[in-house]
Amino acid sequence: MPPLLDIQGLSYARDHRDLARDLSFQLEAGDILRVEGPNGSGKTTLLRILAGLYTNYEGELRYRGESLRGRGRLAMRSESHFLGHQSALKLSLTPLENLNWLAALNGQSVGLDAVENALAKVGLKGYEDVPCRQLSAGQQRRVTLARLFLVSAGLWLLDEPFTALDRQAVAELEGWIGEFAASGGAVVLTTHHALGQLQGLRSLTLGGS
Repeated sequence: MPPLLDIQGLSYARDHRDLARDLSFQLEAGDILRVEGPNGSGKTTLLRILAGLYTNYEGELRYRGESLRGRGRLAMRSESHFLGHQSALKLSLTPLENLNWLAALNGQSVGLDAVENALAKVGLKGYEDVPCRQLSAGQQRRVTLARLFLVSAGLWLLDEPFTALDRQAVAELEGWIGEFAASGGAVVLTTHHALGQLQGLRSLTLGGS
């Protein structure tokens, strides 16, 4: 079986400045890959490339053996969750409405029970119908994280997922990441947070200039 992700000779730039040159790595089920590097080193761009949202790169990228410039891109988009650094929430909508809206954007159909269960998982039971503008920054981040539990996926791509979370929420998210990997999922994340001892954790460091 081919690896979940197979990245060979990846090079990309931004604003005429090289961010990565001839980068190669593989990701298997159960792996947790932490992408490290200073601000501006291309960590977010790498996640956007893996999510199929940025295509200005060179190299061969494959998902389950299929090129991300071909059928692999569609498979990746349907079988992964990408959570960006920003919440992507509409603050005038409730958590329930936001999750339904975000699922629809990805062509997913979800039921009320699934949304309520996802919000309960992240500690927002009872906040389903509260406009997101009335929630704290940490609660808004929890709404975003609820997407991870709304529809099953094999790969999580997380850009600074611990932003705005308190100590309890940080510990919960670490636990969710560990549980997901232990169940056969794979994770690529960027974070300045000092992760605990997660099984399957390894690091990829990008350089700055």
